[in-house]
Amino acid sequence: MPLLSFPGISTLIAKGVYDAAFPLHDVSVSREVLFEEWARYSAFYKYQPIDLVRKYFGEKIGLYFAWLGVYTQLLIPASIVGIIVFGYGVATVDTNIPSLEMCDERLNFTMCPLCDGACDYWHLSTACGTARASHLFDNPATVFFAIFMSLWAVLFLEHWKRRQISLSFSWDLTGIEEDEEHPRPKYETILLEKRQRNTNAVLYTVHFLDIYHTLTNCQSIFFSLCCQFGLTFSAVFGVIIYRITISALMAMSPDPEIKSNVRVTVTATAVIINLVVILILDEIYGTVALWLTELEIPKTETNFEERLILKAFLLKFMNAYAPIFYVAFFKGRFAGRPGSYVYVFNDYRMEECAPGGCLIELCIQLSIIMLGKQLIQNNIFEIGIPKLKKLIRTLKEKEPTQKEKDEERPPRQWNLDYALVPFEGLTPEYMEMIIQFGFVSLFVASFPLAPLFALLNNVIEIRLDARKFVTELRRPVAARAKDIGIWYNILSGMGKLSVIINAFVIAFTSDFIPRLVYQYMYSQTGTMHGFIDHTLSFFNVSNFKPGTAPHSSDHGDITVCRYKDYREPPWSSDAYQFSKQYWSVLSARLAFVILFQNLVMFLSLMVAWVIPDVPKTIVEQLKREKKLLVDLFLQEEKEKFQLIQTRPLFWTSLCPESLGSRLLRNIRLLEEWIFKQLDLILPRRYHLAVTYVML
Repeated sequence: MPLLSFPGISTLIAKGVYDAAFPLHDVSVSREVLFEEWARYSAFYKYQPIDLVRKYFGEKIGLYFAWLGVYTQLLIPASIVGIIVFGYGVATVDTNIPSLEMCDERLNFTMCPLCDGACDYWHLSTACGTARASHLFDNPATVFFAIFMSLWAVLFLEHWKRRQISLSFSWDLTGIEEDEEHPRPKYETILLEKRQRNTNAVLYTVHFLDIYHTLTNCQSIFFSLCCQFGLTFSAVFGVIIYRITISALMAMSPDPEIKSNVRVTVTATAVIINLVVILILDEIYGTVALWLTELEIPKTETNFEERLILKAFLLKFMNAYAPIFYVAFFKGRFAGRPGSYVYVFNDYRMEECAPGGCLIELCIQLSIIMLGKQLIQNNIFEIGIPKLKKLIRTLKEKEPTQKEKDEERPPRQWNLDYALVPFEGLTPEYMEMIIQFGFVSLFVASFPLAPLFALLNNVIEIRLDARKFVTELRRPVAARAKDIGIWYNILSGMGKLSVIINAFVIAFTSDFIPRLVYQYMYSQTGTMHGFIDHTLSFFNVSNFKPGTAPHSSDHGDITVCRYKDYREPPWSSDAYQFSKQYWSVLSARLAFVILFQNLVMFLSLMVAWVIPDVPKTIVEQLKREKKLLVDLFLQEEKEKFQLIQTRPLFWTSLCPESLGSRLLRNIRLLEEWIFKQLDLILPRRYHLAVTYVML
């Protein structure tokens, strides 16, 4: 272990002098207990032995598993509320008036064609299944759930702060100071090269590298953002072209069954393509982030890790959520209207949302990507790939000679550990959970069951990671840490972003606001009867551009068709312009976004204020320790006072001050000393709590 903490060993490994350096796995009871009580899948219902994990792997890994445990535990109430919200949608689907009106064939809403030429007019009642499915996720309970999940994110962060402070206190991390880190081997190598090139410029080399770090940091971040937007936009745009093209080709098919399944087929296949692209780009982005960070040549491992995390998160965040952002906020917004559609490559119309709205498509997109990432990453990336690497490394080993076979001995522990997979840090583990946290919090208004699937995944994930650390990875070098580092700031930022995104999803993607506006402003009876007819505009079929009207000839009696929008009818003086209802709904949507954000932010501040950062048990323990310290030093002062009384002439000759001023001075010195000791054993964030206790 002392050798592993020696800074030169990493340099020697980087130069190829040594192949690896790692602590051996303990063959005593600790590892067996960890395996039996923590790493077995059958122990999924047990609490994690965090103290034993910290003792065996160090504080940094112990904090990761403690954080993962808190996150998984708090997913339980979120999952229960999500199931209740989904159950409300199931229970009310048969009484939902808008979906009943869409399914009513007697209303006979003749809709405009979904494509030019080949597509025919269709009846809205054929989209009955989509309307009923949409109500399961787009109902009044969804708004409550979005508010609940925004507060849940704040509650999770506050609960983790309390848990982290408790662990820091019990693990004696409250007084830990940031030690000066040794430079990274690559940094030292570049510094040595500079010295060899110009011995007169040795004093300026470090200053030059600091300036170089600043310049390359700005350049690499700009370059990473360019890569992020470029690759991700290309992937999303490619899938959009695929959807538009396949929709047009399937609509031209003479088979009526293929025509009726256009939306389902295109949506499902497009989401699967998105998932595959996301998984591939995840690996590419991880390599790009590492390369960009190496270009900066960070001086210490901490700087290297923080910059790598930030770049990898930005790249993977955009990669994972770009297709979802497109469906939530862009799909169907720029498609145009009948007679004035927006085209791509002059031939293909921009795709529109389903008749039931884009929220059901957002739900499908989110659920498939979330579940696909979890299943594939857990089963292939975290289990299959490490085992494959281990098999390849075993096959590459040379066959032992006959002499070695004759002198064959039982393998030593270092041989067994060397055959294990090298530990590459906690960044991939954190990254996977942070991206999942985004699925749970950012778009949860469209998929209330997301916390449930995240909970089921994490119950397995904890045991999977535990087994990996205990049996499949080389034992990491124990490292001390006071907290989870930059990951907390990322979680806090995503929690605030979730409030904004959920507000816009409810306001602009769902039909919640249009329904409220209709019920309280335009409904004659104060109910939802007539809502579907209110949301459909009229189009005169004679206004189709040449070549875009349906080619079939059995629709001579159709003079107008309907489409979903708020526009003036063709017989109006402002034909096809946005109607007053459109501006009323838009105003209500913007007002809801402002109200929702302010309400949730206020409630979040209330939750953070009500829940103290320092648990009461720790405050009481600090109070007892402070009392013991004060009693101890008061006892010493009392003994000094008694000594002064026994020899007054001697002490008076040494100190001409009066006895009262002497005692007052000692008391003041005692108070200063106590607070200095508190500074050593407590972080600054505890000072207010300690001061309150002392008062």
